[in-house]
Amino acid sequence: MQYSTLSNAVKMPMLGFGVFKVTDKQECKESILTAIRAGYRLIDTAAVYGNEDAVGEAVREAISAGLCTREELFITSKLWVQDMASEETARQGIAASLAKSGLDYFDLYLLHQALNDYFSAWRALEEAYQAGKLKAIGVSNFYPHVLANFCETVNISPMVNQVELHPYFTQTDALATMQHYAVQPEAWAPLGGGRHSPYQEASLHRIAETHNKTIAQVVLRWNVQRGVTVIPKSTQAQRIVENFDIWDFTLSNEEMTQISALDLGYVGEAVKHFDPEFVRGCLGIKIHD
Repeated sequence: MQYSTLSNAVKMPMLGFGVFKVTDKQECKESILTAIRAGYRLIDTAAVYGNEDAVGEAVREAISAGLCTREELFITSKLWVQDMASEETARQGIAASLAKSGLDYFDLYLLHQALNDYFSAWRALEEAYQAGKLKAIGVSNFYPHVLANFCETVNISPMVNQVELHPYFTQTDALATMQHYAVQPEAWAPLGGGRHSPYQEASLHRIAETHNKTIAQVVLRWNVQRGVTVIPKSTQAQRIVENFDIWDFTLSNEEMTQISALDLGYVGEAVKHFDPEFVRGCLGIKIHD
């Protein structure tokens, strides 16, 4: 396992396990336990995922079984948009996340979107960070212009920015902005998020064959070599183990360039951060005909 060192000197694993859309609590817990047994130490959830409680149960079970200590784990959650209406609602949202998980602290806690009153919400995160309830704080889905304004305005700069990053959306400008502000990039949907299919890509197939690896392993390794933390998700034990097995090979500069050449920019319908309807939907505003 490799680690990045955040701007506050906290060490964060470069490969983690995501539980987005894993709504069945038992399945979520068992998947996390499988991941921990495979070597994962970073677990990523969010208030809006509805499974913070299952994550907490998995953590306690893993510790009681002797699989790991709490200090070895790096648990991340995120504050949803409705809790970002004010500093007080954000404070309540943080408390609710901790209560649902049953954890004394989160290793990382993020603002899930650059929506609602996220500056006021950030002050609540800063407060909880200074109180030791959150070991690191960051943001998610903050595009370069938003991140630059944010970092130049707040008292404590975010330590992480979790955004969509994969070969079809490489976001080189975003990575440059994060590097400028010493913000660690973290990739959601590192395997394409369902709207892209790297498994059908001939160039990736050739690279995978060269290294005797799967296409998923190659794609994850590509991001890690760019300095990006990845959090792939699966509920299949074989795939969970496979996704972790990326530490025994290195992609050449030429292979890295070939993979980056797949970039298509911001496309697709699944998540449209620049669409006003998407924004209104996140804010819970009903669209009337």
